[in-house]
Amino acid sequence: MIRVLRVARASAMKARTQAINALKALVVTAPEELREQLRTLSTVRLVKTAAELESGAATDPSAAAKLAVRLLARRYQALTAEIMTLDAELDRLTATAAPKLLARFGIGSDSAGALLVAAGGNPARLRSDTAFAMLCGASPLEASSGKVRRHRLNRGGDRQANAALYRIVVARLRHDQQTRDYLARRIREGKSKKEAIRCLKRYVAREVFAVLRGNAQLQPAALPSP
Repeated sequence: MIRVLRVARASAMKARTQAINALKALVVTAPEELREQLRTLSTVRLVKTAAELESGAATDPSAAAKLAVRLLARRYQALTAEIMTLDAELDRLTATAAPKLLARFGIGSDSAGALLVAAGGNPARLRSDTAFAMLCGASPLEASSGKVRRHRLNRGGDRQANAALYRIVVARLRHDQQTRDYLARRIREGKSKKEAIRCLKRYVAREVFAVLRGNAQLQPAALPSP
């Protein structure tokens, strides 16, 4: 259920972005009177104002422009309502399916949904936290050369799940001191910021795997002390 609703939401988000981009492009090329009325408005006010424009048949360029921007604005509003409905259903389903996952710091319903879909679509690959990290594209890949030993980012795996891990790490870097201390220590050791974040994503993947397998006794992020 989460998978199919996420597909519908992604489609609605893409269509809404296309609608607002088209609306703003039309405002730039609209007749002067309409352009002056709309061009300085924020996105929210632009959509509201454009949706309330009165327009009849497209008998001249101004009337045609008003009709076009009104329809695009109303399409944006309809898609926003659709996304809100889908978000409410996804929040409910995710909270029912994985309440312990949502209880973890920095994990919202969108990230939890992406990780649940990745795990549910590949149950045979959940043999270990290492396999789950590989599934999410968060496992380290050997990139050593000569006397230099290093690992690089994994650009494979489920990219939606990988993006979810990244959002979790970013949230913890903003609000969790332990995570910030860990990042600073790994940078002092010579890792780049991207490499340090890759390490953090690997720890989050381990934590998520433990929750999905019902072993939620691990400390959040399971980070070594700096």
